[in-house]
Amino acid sequence: MKIEEIMVNMVVQAIKALYNQDVDPASVQLQKTKKEFQGHFTVVVFPFLKMSRKSPEMTASEIGVWLQKNMPAVSSYNVIKGFLNIVISIPVWLRILTDINSDKSYGFTEPTDSSPLVMIEYSSPNTNKPLHLGHVRNNLLGAALANIMAASGAKVVKTNIVNDRGIHICKSMLAWQKWGNGATPESTGKKGDHLIGDYYVEFDKHYRAEVKSLLPENYDELDEKAQEAAKAAAEKQSPLMQEAHDMLVRWEQGDPEVRQLWKTMNDWVYAGFDETYKRLGVSFDKIYYESETYLEGKEKVMEGLEKGFFFKKEDGSVWADLAAEGLDQKLLLRSDGTSVYMTQDIGTAKLRFQDYPIDKMIYVVGNEQNYHFQVLSILLDKLGFKWGKDLVHFSYGMVELPEGKMKSREGTVVDADDLMDEMVENARVTSDELGKLNGLSQEEIDDIMRIVGMGALKYFILKVDARKNMTFNPKESIDFNGNTGPFIQYTYARIRSILRKASDDGINIHDRLFSDDIMISEKEISIIQLLSEFKDVILQAATDYNPSVIANYCYELAKEFNQFYHDFSVLREPEQGLKLFRLMLTENVGKILKLGTGLLGIEVPERM
Repeated sequence: MKIEEIMVNMVVQAIKALYNQDVDPASVQLQKTKKEFQGHFTVVVFPFLKMSRKSPEMTASEIGVWLQKNMPAVSSYNVIKGFLNIVISIPVWLRILTDINSDKSYGFTEPTDSSPLVMIEYSSPNTNKPLHLGHVRNNLLGAALANIMAASGAKVVKTNIVNDRGIHICKSMLAWQKWGNGATPESTGKKGDHLIGDYYVEFDKHYRAEVKSLLPENYDELDEKAQEAAKAAAEKQSPLMQEAHDMLVRWEQGDPEVRQLWKTMNDWVYAGFDETYKRLGVSFDKIYYESETYLEGKEKVMEGLEKGFFFKKEDGSVWADLAAEGLDQKLLLRSDGTSVYMTQDIGTAKLRFQDYPIDKMIYVVGNEQNYHFQVLSILLDKLGFKWGKDLVHFSYGMVELPEGKMKSREGTVVDADDLMDEMVENARVTSDELGKLNGLSQEEIDDIMRIVGMGALKYFILKVDARKNMTFNPKESIDFNGNTGPFIQYTYARIRSILRKASDDGINIHDRLFSDDIMISEKEISIIQLLSEFKDVILQAATDYNPSVIANYCYELAKEFNQFYHDFSVLREPEQGLKLFRLMLTENVGKILKLGTGLLGIEVPERM
């Protein structure tokens, strides 16, 4: 049983013994003592004042006296108004460290047969362009959340839905037909996703020029409303856009020529995606494709129409009326029978439910889709999916660069591959300036720079609460000081260096060779207490769907250790028992840092 649970039970016993009252353990408020006060745990006594009929200070003192008398783990206490601060004895902390040391995956909960099956959808790329900075945040959040849910004891299935059909795909296909001259990834030396993205931009360039040519000569003299009407008319008249729409219709009709081109170009894109995913350290257990799910969605919508859940308008389009839920009407099938994103999501849900006994479904999608998932939850519930009402939209904010927003149609998007290249190069430049690469082989340097660059990228993005918009600053993220990935990685590398030196000195730190009567400092106790909280941190991150909890815990642990290392000697400590204790403490800080950063998909280097 954890020390916190023992403390709560002892407080319950104290209330019974002192005031003859039974209290629910859940009502006992036990907190970590604030750093400015002496103590390790704080009991809030205000809920017990009606039972004691005494002042907060007197009540806290009586409970403190009883705990110190009846609980050997309590060495002392102090009272600050209605707060009872409790000091736990050194031998207890030493036993806690020994327990942590004996568990290689401390803090992780193994799933059981009764563990819930959690499906997490993330990435959701379009096959008309490469992955960009927004996708990077999505993938890193999704992968981290999957790791955290698994570490908390859930069974996890990681899925991806690829948007491989629609007008945006046809734009790239048409542009390649018109201006590609048979270009392939092999002939151009470009990754397939980059090549296709170029033609998406090319389509938009020609389309905008065409629309401009169709505007009336007096366009600039028109008022704003007239300009909007003229532009809408020009866009409707655009032969290029009509060609793209015609290609989409032919695709839906199964035209062999269009389908073959679509398959060829998508295969180029998938090969490019796979390279990017591998560099990001992201993987999936199951990939779904919109081209395979939208028909399932149309079938499910028609089923809902027959059951009266939905209705058809005069033009033949199918809608859901959500007025009873306080929302508006939602389009499910267009008048020409083509589907929308909502249709595809319904179809994908159907297939997923057939494939897996899902207990909870989590969609990692940006906050611009909040309304979409509010509606999807209602529709899935109407259609009989047991987890529909309780689906989780893990909504995250926009990510921008200091220069501002990105627009993929205009080619101003920040490409994921280019960003990763830049991060590794930034790590190399910064490390060269600090002289951290001296004495290493080129192979070692390249691997460390990859680890540091990617760690900086991942940590900088994941340390921010996902619900917030954020600005990603590549250079700031590489800093070896402060709340950054490289700071944590450098701390781990420092720990590994200490342990290698200890091993070279013939010290075996895997056996507990120190006694309970050694005197350790409050700084050392604070680190043990922080280590002991790792499991609770994982559970909090899983419950709140918040990877930043793990990121900031790792930073706090690294910061505490560096302060300890600055103030105390480890290998030069003359007292053998204390040296062995500090080496065990050091090793377990490294272990938890590696486990914690691993949940975020961040590697830690042995040398740095």
